[in-house]
Amino acid sequence: MLDLKQIRETPEVVQRQLALRGSGYDLQPLLHLDQQQRALETQRLQLQARSNEVGKAVGQAIQGGADAQGDAVRGLREEGNQIKQQLSALEPQERDLKTQIETRLLALPNLPDSTTPQGSSEEDNVEVRRWGDEHRRQEPGLLAHWDLGEALGIMNFERSARIAQSRFVTLLGAGAALERALINFMLAHHIAAGFTEVLPPFLVNSASLQASGQLPKFAEESFKCQEDDLWLTPTAEVPLTSFHRDEILALADLPLAYCAYTPCFRREAGSYGRDTRGLIRLHQFNKVEMYQFVHPDRSAETLEQLTQQAESVLQALQLPYRVLALCTGDMGFSATKTYDLEVWLPSAGKYREISSCSNCGDFQARRSNIRFKEPGKKGTQYVHTLNGSGLAIGRTMAAVLENYQQPDGTVRIPQVLQPFLGREVL
Repeated sequence: MLDLKQIRETPEVVQRQLALRGSGYDLQPLLHLDQQQRALETQRLQLQARSNEVGKAVGQAIQGGADAQGDAVRGLREEGNQIKQQLSALEPQERDLKTQIETRLLALPNLPDSTTPQGSSEEDNVEVRRWGDEHRRQEPGLLAHWDLGEALGIMNFERSARIAQSRFVTLLGAGAALERALINFMLAHHIAAGFTEVLPPFLVNSASLQASGQLPKFAEESFKCQEDDLWLTPTAEVPLTSFHRDEILALADLPLAYCAYTPCFRREAGSYGRDTRGLIRLHQFNKVEMYQFVHPDRSAETLEQLTQQAESVLQALQLPYRVLALCTGDMGFSATKTYDLEVWLPSAGKYREISSCSNCGDFQARRSNIRFKEPGKKGTQYVHTLNGSGLAIGRTMAAVLENYQQPDGTVRIPQVLQPFLGREVL
């Protein structure tokens, strides 16, 4: 959530930054509501002050010997009753205005960082670096991962559609073991780097989705349980954000670094016809997520470190990839700056997203009311939050199968995975 005070004091600056997001956000209705609410607040405070004065005057008059039923006291009490009626009418108006203001604030995306490339679409993203070009396979005849998976008997899409619908997969035998091995390897890799493993609830409430920025904007992307205020989590970012919701952390607690495995559930609304085959765009997929709560002075450097941590997974697996700095028009709703990692998929002959690492500044912390107290300073400050996929498991499996396939139809297992899988070849 953006800072209303910042919007109020520098509306032109905020409007220009929102324009870089490219969705026609107009601050004027919000500013008008804010003016109305502040005018009502001023009126309410003045009436409350006068009410206090009247109450005090009644007491003083009676103590001074005035008749409690006399005209003077009766007049003061009538004025006090009128003020109470006015206050009673003002309070719901003010509550309604505050609700409208919050609704509009919740619909505004984060402001882009000054170092975020400007642009309107993915075509304007900027490539930062590549790794593993020497490993990038481009020879003819390489199979797509879904053909490899079905030929090896480790994944089945047809029966999964019978069980659920399209865009689900059932993993069998070594396929299920490979998925589990990837999860265990990634968790172990991040734990060794200092992250604390978390296994959060896979169902989250609406407040948690709102806190991380998924609600209200992305309600159509998530699966909701009809009878409860619970949703299937679209990413571990959601429960990890709310793990410290409404808390004041000590400065000594920061930074907090978590990693979590969860299944993730997304409707993929608006992606009709895209990646309908294989593991790239499923309604249910596994992911290992990294999440950090840091001091505001550290979030920029932490984003670089978080991105390098995600890269280190791909490097350990010897999978070629590139890093993109997303432009203002392609960046996620809650992010102020984002790097995407794209892994090489030989069957497509191009790089495909496998991780997104974002600095959200105080955007999520403001929505979640997560603050910290710094010794010697008055009040509290909002922490900064960062998240990064470390990595998407299905897409990693797809990349392993395609990049490590052999002419005889087998698939070599990356060396770092072999202890987790207990085999060298599929």
